[in-house]
Amino acid sequence: MGIKFALEEGTIANMNIELISVGTELLLGNVINTNANYLSRRCAELGMNLYYQITVGDNYSRLTRVLQECLERSDIIILTGGLGPTQDDMTKEAVAQVLNKELILDSHSKDRISEYFYNKSPNLDNVQITHNNWKQALTIDGAIVLDNYNGTAPGYIVRDNINGESKSIILLPGPPSEMIPMFEGHVYQYLHNLQDKVFLSRIVKICGIGEAKAETMIEDLITNQTNPTIAPYAKDGEVHFRVTASATSAEEAEQLICPVIDELERRFEDNIYSLDENENLEDVVVKLLKKLKMTLSTAESCTGGLFTGRIVNVAGISDIFKEGYITYADEAKVKLLDVNKETIDKYGVVSNEVAREMAEGACKTSGSDASVAITGIAGPGGGSQLKPVGLVYIACKVKDNIIVQEHIFKGNRQKVRYRTVISGLDLLRRSLLNILS
Repeated sequence: MGIKFALEEGTIANMNIELISVGTELLLGNVINTNANYLSRRCAELGMNLYYQITVGDNYSRLTRVLQECLERSDIIILTGGLGPTQDDMTKEAVAQVLNKELILDSHSKDRISEYFYNKSPNLDNVQITHNNWKQALTIDGAIVLDNYNGTAPGYIVRDNINGESKSIILLPGPPSEMIPMFEGHVYQYLHNLQDKVFLSRIVKICGIGEAKAETMIEDLITNQTNPTIAPYAKDGEVHFRVTASATSAEEAEQLICPVIDELERRFEDNIYSLDENENLEDVVVKLLKKLKMTLSTAESCTGGLFTGRIVNVAGISDIFKEGYITYADEAKVKLLDVNKETIDKYGVVSNEVAREMAEGACKTSGSDASVAITGIAGPGGGSQLKPVGLVYIACKVKDNIIVQEHIFKGNRQKVRYRTVISGLDLLRRSLLNILS
């Protein structure tokens, strides 16, 4: 059954929200905490102030102590994990103790747990529900129960008055496959209804400019910002700006955001590759190739197929992608891409000239309209004074035009390879835009 939340009295402006991730496996690094990443992004989109994230192990006294501290400084607390049937699942019990509330049996949750096990084994004789599963049917007195359509442990929203201030504690299951649908189906609307304003965000994705330079280019906008606000987010090889406005309606917020987006487009021009939250650099490249009705092939050395892997992640890539060559050895470059051995002997395999011939060979051998070729030294060994670790040449051939870029990337082997892929995608994007202009 769906749950609808009426707008409650006493909405909170500038809400402070806090995340508590429960689980010893998170502290030990056995499980990556993707829940915190997801919830942080969603809370930011709601315009909430997220000042603290805490991870606590499966320890009752530490969890209750953390809860007490959080309630002193935050209006809303979201806990993930610790709602299962075992003894180390103690989140619900800790919240009940801190709020001085009882745990009572929720018959609706008990029926849903029975239904869950029955659906797994329709033969009633084979259904064995262990006693500890009924622990999940206990709810905190006065809580809103959130049905779990992907597991047995329900979630909860508890509203309480602490020291004269209204507080909300939200308990969600730990598995992302259960937590995310529950947040989207129930919690997001609840949090939205607590707001006294509408918050709207738009993203501006930039490639080809470093974080420091990008921020300097809009330093005046950030210094003087009030509403909307601009928040920079750095990624490897990319910079994203999130523009967020608060208003009494979505239409009013959109009107506040549009001039800021226009100004960012004026300053960054074709360094902006997308204004779409869900669009990646490779999506843009494939879209341009399809628009130009051009085919693509790739030739990789130090990246070993990493570039091609990013391209083939895009749905519908079979319409434009022809062939990919991983030519790690010198002999493979000569044999598969028709690179001249004399070129390798004269300039070295990591060179502008070899990258150029790799790009030409990829187009010629496959019959494609465009190609990207990569050769470099990813490290940690193999470098020299003249050709250090991190030196990479990226060649892009589009029709009859070839551009070769030289880069020296810093960082470990993985970072060098990843930055090379981003730079290759961006070079291809810009080369295709030149045809359209």
